[in-house]
Amino acid sequence: MTVTYVIDGSRVTGLEQFWEVIGEAVNGPGGYFGRNFDALADCLHGGMGTPDDGDFVFEWRDHALSARALGHEETARQLRRSLDRAHPSNRAALRRRLDEALAGRGPTLFEQLVEILRNDGPGVLRLL
Repeated sequence: MTVTYVIDGSRVTGLEQFWEVIGEAVNGPGGYFGRNFDALADCLHGGMGTPDDGDFVFEWRDHALSARALGHEETARQLRRSLDRAHPSNRAALRRRLDEALAGRGPTLFEQLVEILRNDGPGVLRLL
């Protein structure tokens, strides 16, 4: 039997809220299902609350609201935060990505999350 996890897009007002919403969708209040892209990809491979047989679906309801909240502005905000902590050898690449986000170009956080959910998990993503 397929398990459906609902991501309530109306609650996603930024990246931090996304981590809370997906964690609660899979593992209940206060639940964890990643706090960064790599951790999310790892969680999708099982053992973190999803069925071991991979028979699950994510329904991202009101995804258009999330797409706006996780757009270029939030992407730039997160890149600024990363820039301060980045290894010096990675700062130029992060600065280029930040400049792109500030110009309204390049992948948004929403697009990156959708890609991970579609490509790294055995489940299905439905954008509603």
